[in-house]
Amino acid sequence: MVSCAAMDIRELDYALPERLIAQHPSDRRDASRLLVVDRATGSMRPAVFREIASFLRAGDCMALNETRVIRARLRARKDTGGQVEVFLLHEETPGVWSALVRPSARVKPGTVVTVGSDIRIAIGDVLPGGRRTVRFDVPDVIRMLEACGEVPLPPYIQRDGPDASDLTRYQTVYAHTPGSVAAPTAGLHFTPEVFASLDAAGVRRAFLTLHVGYGTFRPIQTERVEDHQLESEDFDLPEETAATLTETRRMGGRIIAVGTTATRVLETQHRGGLYVPGAGSTNCFIHPPHRVHAIDALQTNFHLPRSSLLALVCAFAGTDLVREAYQYAIREEFRFYSYGDAMLIL
Repeated sequence: MVSCAAMDIRELDYALPERLIAQHPSDRRDASRLLVVDRATGSMRPAVFREIASFLRAGDCMALNETRVIRARLRARKDTGGQVEVFLLHEETPGVWSALVRPSARVKPGTVVTVGSDIRIAIGDVLPGGRRTVRFDVPDVIRMLEACGEVPLPPYIQRDGPDASDLTRYQTVYAHTPGSVAAPTAGLHFTPEVFASLDAAGVRRAFLTLHVGYGTFRPIQTERVEDHQLESEDFDLPEETAATLTETRRMGGRIIAVGTTATRVLETQHRGGLYVPGAGSTNCFIHPPHRVHAIDALQTNFHLPRSSLLALVCAFAGTDLVREAYQYAIREEFRFYSYGDAMLIL
């Protein structure tokens, strides 16, 4: 059971050997390891992700986040020749984005930088949190990023830069709507073969969108977890998905959220026992002692210490059980974080 007391940040600490931080994806998406955790019994067993259908039942439904990661990191140069990195965060209006600019102190408001041979970006004033407004001279920035941008790998992947495989592997096979600056990593393990096995087992799937923001990497720095403020992220829960999920519960099936992003959308839009379609932004922060009502099972990766993602998993499964599962995974040398292995919490 989850305690009713406020959560202390130290409860989200754990020691992880650096060698267990996955620097590259597994050879095959569905060859990742899967730790299956049963909340009712506290039991744990290792498996392989391609076997996930065998732990689900006919009539269950998986909710997946179909956001697409944009190539948000741009290498630009000033007219003087100085190098500037522009990391896009959120499109405010067509052609205008909030961004991180490095080195920000050396880029005065009004500076124009160039990406590639001819794409010009005007750097605006410093915003709260050190962000900048940047204005492009092209209207379709997403299309431009496909030609000029780099995959925004997380900071704990210690490489000189992305390689060719990251263009596909740091993206789910069902990614559709562009807008994220980080992958919904729980979905990276799925393949057409896994979906075929789920179909054969009678497990349905439904799609929603939450565009993952840069704040997903921001650690909780408050002593009490509940005092942390989560940044808002854009979401869309379509009518068809909401109806499918409501019908699944009505017929006795379980809702399996694929990842913390899907969980946050569903918890935001779950009211009176129903899933309500809608689009907007959410800063829904799920942490103990919050009880999660919108899902019945959670498939997720292993998350960083002191992260809002780990707090969500603790709220769903109970802090003690999650800590035990993480220690099991460390002993058995599961791979952690974005390119790492997965858990299925039933």
